[in-house]
Amino acid sequence: MRPLICDENMTKIMHVTPPAGTIDLATHLADAARLIARHYFRTRPDVTSKQDESPVTIADREIELMMRDRIMDRFPDHGIRGEEFPHHQPTADWCWHLDPIDGTKSFLSGSLCFGTQIGLSYLGKPVLGLIDQPITEERWMSHRENETVFGDSLAYTSPCTALNEAVLYTSDPFIFSGEQIPKFDALRNSVLLTRYSHDCYAAGLLAIGQIDLLVESGVFAYDIAAQIPVIEGAGGVVTDWSGNAPQLEKQGNLLAAATAELHAQALALLQA
Repeated sequence: MRPLICDENMTKIMHVTPPAGTIDLATHLADAARLIARHYFRTRPDVTSKQDESPVTIADREIELMMRDRIMDRFPDHGIRGEEFPHHQPTADWCWHLDPIDGTKSFLSGSLCFGTQIGLSYLGKPVLGLIDQPITEERWMSHRENETVFGDSLAYTSPCTALNEAVLYTSDPFIFSGEQIPKFDALRNSVLLTRYSHDCYAAGLLAIGQIDLLVESGVFAYDIAAQIPVIEGAGGVVTDWSGNAPQLEKQGNLLAAATAELHAQALALLQA
């Protein structure tokens, strides 16, 4: 039986409580992924290339296979969308989104700018997000509306409302193409500081108030399904470049900001 998900005005989906056992499972999966990632970290594991020429390691595949097996054993009716293997029941109401090592290039080079992402959505809406850095053992978790936990404490985005005071991150300056390039350049030239790399770790930094803006292009569900609850639960705003809720069913763009005011200013430049 599907849970009730409409508010009194019937205009938007309300927060949905994840099914019993899913929060514990997500935590268990992240704990197990830590062990695998730590085993391969700074060992220069063998690298293969996917169809898009992005790298993948034995650690990526081993972690995702482990997570898939345990999800299918515990919740056989749930769907799974992962980065490394074909989707499993992707149209199921409840769907897990797995990114075993987000930031494989950082992982390969021995950098700490990577993490494991575990998301759970209901009817395409992210309702649970977990970001874990296996080496530093930092973890962000959100499964309640307006709440993100970092370690043992609640996480909050910064109060920044002005572009010229904002710290902006993006995974890679070369992810932008065509008309996106001048739009991103306009935003980059308007902020206090711009940094690159970090992948999902940057979303965690946004959720604890260390940075103020996160802009991405060409992201998939497994890239953002965990980040959306984490950032929004900490008080941030997450949309695509059109100002709409990101769609998990297709590749798209992401704009995340610490405050609504900052988001509006950044969005105006990306839409110009």
